[in-house]
Formats: sequence, C-alpha cells, structure tokens
Amino acid sequence: MTDTAMSSSPAVPRIVIDRAPMTVAGFVLVLGFVAITALVDLRQAALLLVGALLGLTLYHGAFGFTGGWRNMVVNKRGRGMRAQMLMIGVATIAMMPLLAAGSLGGQALVGALAPVGVSVLVGAALFGLGMQLGGGCGSGTLFTVGGGSSRMLVTLVFFIVGALIGTAHLPWWLLQPSLPAIDIGRELGVGAGIGVTIIALALVALVTALIEKKAHGTLEREPVPTGWSWIWQGRWPLIGAGLMLAVLNVATLLLAGHPWSVTFGFGLWGAKIAEAVGVNVASWEFWTWAGPKAALETSVLADNTSVLNFGVILGAALAAALAGKFAPKVKVPLASFAAAAIGGVLMGYGARLSFGCNIGALFSGIASGSLHGWLWFAAAFVGSLGGVWARPLFGLDGFKSK
Repeated sequence: MTDTAMSSSPAVPRIVIDRAPMTVAGFVLVLGFVAITALVDLRQAALLLVGALLGLTLYHGAFGFTGGWRNMVVNKRGRGMRAQMLMIGVATIAMMPLLAAGSLGGQALVGALAPVGVSVLVGAALFGLGMQLGGGCGSGTLFTVGGGSSRMLVTLVFFIVGALIGTAHLPWWLLQPSLPAIDIGRELGVGAGIGVTIIALALVALVTALIEKKAHGTLEREPVPTGWSWIWQGRWPLIGAGLMLAVLNVATLLLAGHPWSVTFGFGLWGAKIAEAVGVNVASWEFWTWAGPKAALETSVLADNTSVLNFGVILGAALAAALAGKFAPKVKVPLASFAAAAIGGVLMGYGARLSFGCNIGALFSGIASGSLHGWLWFAAAFVGSLGGVWARPLFGLDGFKSK
C-alpha cells in the first residue's frame, strides 16, 4: 500500500477510557448491589441498578431541564423541551393505568400526588430560580456531580442544606390556602385522563415549535449519530434519552411502588448529618410523620429515593469514565460558587415546599395524573425566567447547558 493510499484511509477513532474512575465507580456499584441485597432485599438492590441506568442516560443525553428551559428562553430553541414533553407523555400512557390498578404482582402502586396550593406555587418558583443559578435541576445536579463537576458538588451540598431547612418549615406552609391532591385519572377516568394530559403536553411542544420557527425559520433537527462510538461516548439523541428515562421511571414505579423522585433523599441526608452533630431533628414536626420518621430511624440503604440517587451518581460517573470525559475541576470562581450555593439552597427549600423537583413533581407528578404537577411546571418556569435574568450577575452565561 502506498503512502498516499494510507493517508487517505479513514482514521479509526481512538477509544479513551478513564480507567481509575471507571474501576472505582464499577466496584462501588457492584459492592452496593451486594450490600443492599444482603441488608435489605433484591428489589431494593435492583433500584440501585435502575438508578445507574438513569445516571448513564442523563449523562450521555445531557438531559437536563435547566439547559432546555434556558435554551428556549434565551435562544428560542425548543428541542430540549419537546423531548421532555415526549418523555412525560410516554410515561403517562404506561403509569396511569398501572396506578389505577393499584397494584401489580403483589406490589402496591401509588402515584406522585400532592395538594394544589400556595406551598407548591411558592416552592416551585423558588426551585425554578434556583436551578438556573445552581446550574442544574434535581436530576441534573446528580448526574453532573457523577460526571466530576466540582461546581455542581457545591450545588448538591447546599441543595441538601435547603432541603433540610424546608423540612423545618413545611408544616407552616401546609397551613396556607390549598386544595387537596387532585388525580386527573381518577376524576376523568384513565382514558380521558391520559388524553387530556397528552393534549396538554402536545400544546406545550407546539408552542415551543411555533416560537422557534418564528425566530429561526426552521426547527433545530435532532442530530443523527453515526457509527457505534456514540453509545459509550455520547451524545445520545434527546428523544432517545427521553424515551429511555420514561421506561426507567415506569421500572421505578414497579420496583419501588412509587415513581422516580429525588429530593426527599437530600432532606433525609441532611437530617442524618444534623442528627450526627447533635441537632435534635427527630423532634421537628416533619420528622415525626410516619414516613419521614421511619426513614430517619433506618439506614439510607432502605430508602428508595436515596438508593436511586446513589445509583444516578455512580451511573453517571461510569458513563463519564467510559467516555474518557471524567475530568473534575477543583477551581470554582467565587461568584460562581455563590450562585451554586444560593441556587442549591433555593432548590432544596423549594422542592420540599412543592413536594418534589423537576422529577418528583413535574415528570412523575404529571405522569401520575396529579394536577399539582402542572402548577409546579408553570410556577417553576416563571421562576426560571428570573434565574436566567440573574445569571449574568454572577458571571454566568445565559444559555450554556449544564
């Protein structure tokens, strides 16, 4: 073969793997699975693996609500939001009938239902503001921490602080004006509930498409991956990642008995840390309620939400290592640190007041048929507008996705 022929041959992509973080993440994942199986049960251990798949999908799809909403507001590009609506719609079609049945295979199934009131309105708005300053939503914070982001680790720490403070204040917020939880599937019937939800999601997607087309003339196309390296190196198509997340949320419902949630785990972690340093958290009203009390008195490995969160972090770390992109940056500028801290506290506090984050309240809430999910969506989006406006005050850009 001549030199000319050799130089014209296509280069074979070099596979780069960060072996040390891959080994650590893989080892901890296996060890965690074995430990949870022994200490709790196999079903709980399976949730760790579901969490890992969630983390891997979130990382490779760069699937975050924060960047998608910001891109819509600043750049008038709605591909991310349309993928979110599709994801919620697919989960709705599967979850509403399951929740109406009430159980499957002996596992009781309950939806992410919550009251519709002032607490949700205020909490969701605070969360939307916080996620733009913090640089990630509930799930986004987890998968970027797993990917090695030091800044998002700051966000996570203060997210936990805000969630703990929220547990102290929630009883007061629940005294404010509110309607009870409203289950659209129960009120309208499963078929009509699914239909109304899909129509509403489609309208949101249509609005984003009309705005984008008016601003740019055409809609941004979904990149079509070539070859096979994208499977472990990314980026995955947003639609594919969204569909995978919908399937995994349904799997969470079947294993845990409730849909995917994130932020209760943060409040629990904060409470356990506070107890360890001498704060009598167990006397707070929130932690005397049956569910929180049981969680506080047992291992975090027995808490479904915590196990899923651990899985998301490990799955994202494994994905980043396999892609050769695990690159933690220790230096965080002071202004960026401040934004991450403020954003984390606002998200943690807001999530507790509004019964969840973009996952537990928006994704799982709407897919469960809970009207509060729609109120959360509207209030959080308004809060997000304020966050987009405030980002430059901390030296942050207004459009780069985290």
